[in-house]
Amino acid sequence: MTATSHPLTSETLTRENWPIAVCMHGFAHGGPLHDAPAEKWDGVFRQIERLGFTAVEIADNHIQPSELSPERRVELKQIAESHGVELLSVHVQRQSVIEPGKGEQNLAYAHRAIDAAAELGMRVFSTGLHQPFSEAQRKALWFWTAQGPVDPDDADTRALAVKRLRELGEHAASVGLPMALEMYEDTYLGTADSAVRLIEEIGLDNVGLNPDIANLIRLHRPIEDWREMHAKTLPYANYWHVKNYTRDEAADGSWATSVPTSMELGLINYREVVDQAIELGFRGPFLMEQYGGDSLGVCATNRDYLRTLLPEQINA
Repeated sequence: MTATSHPLTSETLTRENWPIAVCMHGFAHGGPLHDAPAEKWDGVFRQIERLGFTAVEIADNHIQPSELSPERRVELKQIAESHGVELLSVHVQRQSVIEPGKGEQNLAYAHRAIDAAAELGMRVFSTGLHQPFSEAQRKALWFWTAQGPVDPDDADTRALAVKRLRELGEHAASVGLPMALEMYEDTYLGTADSAVRLIEEIGLDNVGLNPDIANLIRLHRPIEDWREMHAKTLPYANYWHVKNYTRDEAADGSWATSVPTSMELGLINYREVVDQAIELGFRGPFLMEQYGGDSLGVCATNRDYLRTLLPEQINA
C-alpha cells in the first residue's frame, strides 16, 4: 500500500492557502509555557501572527493539550484564534510507545493526545519513535552530534511497535485524523527502507510518513543519499516537517559535519523534492522547523521560499 496525503480540505489548493505551520522551537520549553497564564500564551500567538503565520504545530515539549483542563484547552484555542492562528497539529515527541519501562504509559498518553487534538479541531496527529535525549545529547551543542537511544534489532520489539502504532492509527482514524510518523535516526523510522516497511506493516490508510529527511542528513556519520530517501518515502507522506542543513563529509566516510541553514541553501534541494511530492499526490500540511538562531524568523523566510515552489493551483 501507499499512504496518500489525505487531503484536508475539499477546496482547491493554491500556493497562498496551502497549510503551512510554524514550529515552537523559538519559544521557551517545558512547564513554564504549558502552565503559563493567558497573557504569556497571548504573547506567543502575537509573535506568530506578526510573522505572518496562520497555523502552528503544538509540540508537546512546550504544551501538552491532553494534560490541560478542558477550560484551558478552550482558552488555548480562543487565544490562538484571536490572532488568526490555527492549531493545526499536535506533535508527540520523545515518548516512544516502545521506550523501555515507559511504553505502556506513553501509549496511554498518545491516546489522550489524539482525543485532545480532535477536540481542538486539529488536522494531524504527529508522533514517532524517538526517545528522550541521552546525557551526551543534553550536553552537546547540537544534540544530533551525540549518540542517542537506539531501537533494538529485535523482531518482537518491532512487532510491538507496529501493534501499538496501529492501535493509535485506528484511534486517530475513528476521530477523523491522519497520523504521521516522523523519520528519525536509530529508530524503526531511521532509514527509508525501514520507515516504508513500518508503514506497510501498520497497514492503515490514514497512517503515513513525515519524511523529515533533514533529521538524517544532519548526522555526523555516513548517510543515505537524500534523493534516494525522498524517492522511497514521499509516496507515503501525509505531513512534512521541512528544514535544511549544510553538510560536508570526507569521501572515505571518516568524518562529516553539518550546520542548520535555510531551506534554500542546504544540502536538500527542496525545489526538486517538493515538485516530486506534489506529482506523487502529496496534499498535506507543511511544518516549518529550524534549530538555532532566530528560529521563528528563519521559519518565516522558509515559508516564503516554499510558497514559490508550490503550484499556483491544484485540486486537493
